[in-house]
Amino acid sequence: MEILLTSIPSFPVIKQFGPEKSEVSSIEYNSTRAVKGCAFFCVPGDNTDGHLYISEAIANGATTIVGSNETIMTEYAAQHPTLSFALVVNVRAALAYMSDFFYRSPQKKLIKVGVTGTNGKTTTATYVYNLFNLLGVSCGFIGTTGILGANGKIPFYKSTPTTPISSDIHKIFEKFVTEGDRAVSMEVSSIALDQKRVEGICFDVAIHTNISEEHLEYHKTFEHYLQSKLLLFKQAKATVVNIDDEGMAEEILEVISYPHLTYSSQLNSGADLIWTACESSDTGLKFDLCYQEKRWPVHVPLYGEYNAANLTAAIGAALLSGIELEAILAVLPKMSQVEGRFQVIHGPENRKVILDYAHTPVALSAVLHEVKKLSHKRLIALIAGIGIRDFSKMPKMARAAEGKADVLVVTVDHPGDNEPGTVIDAVLKGFTVPYKQQVVTAPSRREAVLAALQESGPDDLILLSSGSINGAQIVKGEYVPHSDEAIIEEFFSSKAGDF
Repeated sequence: MEILLTSIPSFPVIKQFGPEKSEVSSIEYNSTRAVKGCAFFCVPGDNTDGHLYISEAIANGATTIVGSNETIMTEYAAQHPTLSFALVVNVRAALAYMSDFFYRSPQKKLIKVGVTGTNGKTTTATYVYNLFNLLGVSCGFIGTTGILGANGKIPFYKSTPTTPISSDIHKIFEKFVTEGDRAVSMEVSSIALDQKRVEGICFDVAIHTNISEEHLEYHKTFEHYLQSKLLLFKQAKATVVNIDDEGMAEEILEVISYPHLTYSSQLNSGADLIWTACESSDTGLKFDLCYQEKRWPVHVPLYGEYNAANLTAAIGAALLSGIELEAILAVLPKMSQVEGRFQVIHGPENRKVILDYAHTPVALSAVLHEVKKLSHKRLIALIAGIGIRDFSKMPKMARAAEGKADVLVVTVDHPGDNEPGTVIDAVLKGFTVPYKQQVVTAPSRREAVLAALQESGPDDLILLSSGSINGAQIVKGEYVPHSDEAIIEEFFSSKAGDF
């Protein structure tokens, strides 16, 4: 595609060197993936700076360079007069706008639902994805559990665990449109908002689930975390707000001036959508949904009472997208479980294994409360410290779980550059001494899953909490393949003769 950089909407070029027009074959932010004719964006990273890799990108064939360091850009432009160089204020914002232009703005052909919140992003975004597809609105998904089209998972190397970098997002949007999808449901993290990964995307519906302390290793302060999340609601046409959340609901309602629906579990809240009289059983959730002064019974094969809230948020998104409530209610019994979110796996001798990648103290406390509503004899729970996250959160995980299970298995998820023992010790500091329950430690998630299963007996519940990003564990910068489900299947198969 021949591109005149100064003609790209919202792409503010401060200064341009070399040819005004350039033939762009692709858009790259990783110099090792630069190819002939590509536009290379010097994206700043946590530990490095894209400007340091301009030489490599040019050697690999890049013919357009976009950066924000005027000194460096001027020097390279003088050395390579036949190449195009564009100086911009913010490379990440420039990448977003050029990607939208390069892929011919596929977002305009999609209903875009963005979900943000500390807990419940993946579940709520997946409920939107499932609900839209059940309603005949072919929908894609972008989030922690991968990239999905209406027909299932799409192989795609994700640049980040939750919300991809902008050039990847628009490339995925293009693929969805090509395959006939009409909508996309996506998780939008606070870090993605701060790093302008969704810059220039006008969401048809933004969903708020809740907020609690998280990602302070990045944001440093809770206020910056909050303000980053609020950015989503400044680039949306409509929104769904959880008014039970005292941390953020009021702030959202103050910044929006467009259609919105509120949701709550409280009958006297004045919310537009109210879920109430919720009951849990081994067959799923039953609750009443109140909307426009009417009350409808709902029974879904989903688990965890807090998921009634997440489902209600998804229903709100469908309503704001113009779908009638009666049509929504008709398909709810067909809703499916979310991978790794209160996902129930039935084992031998009436064991039940629950995968719920709760990775914050608030989420862990909530899921421990909910799993006890399922029939069981004993509860064995795996909890973890996440090595790539804020260490101050780790003892809080222990405090959230203490006294709420018969056995707690403590391990590490994604140790990163840390020694597993260091992370585990940080978690253990949160327990009172002597322990209120049996505590077992394991140096890896695999060993911890096996230890939890080994501790179980007939009629027991095994909760495997915390996370597994993109089917892997992050160890010293490497993504090591990991699957709790595969380990569970392997364990029960090897013990088949013992049951």
